[in-house]
Amino acid sequence: MSETHASTEDQYEPGLYEIRIKGHLDDRWSDWFEGLTITLEEDGDTLLTGPVVDQAALHGLLKKVRDLGMLLVSVCPLEHGPTTARGTGQADVSDVK
Repeated sequence: MSETHASTEDQYEPGLYEIRIKGHLDDRWSDWFEGLTITLEEDGDTLLTGPVVDQAALHGLLKKVRDLGMLLVSVCPLEHGPTTARGTGQADVSDVK
């Protein structure tokens, strides 16, 4: 009987993530969130966006959100490449040159 194993080829590649939390964080938390970009949304949410080296680091970031007592809204992996404006499929203004 042969065993098959899932490929671990890209298991250690960093991924890009967008973590959405309810409420606004100010820039002083940037270092605590390991240099992720902090974006304040008009709807009152905060987006933490950037590379996360592995799943353990992602769980560490989520624990920090919990420790702040903030409500976690979503965690979304992002594909490398140009971002699109939410729900439009159009390139985000920051990507247009």
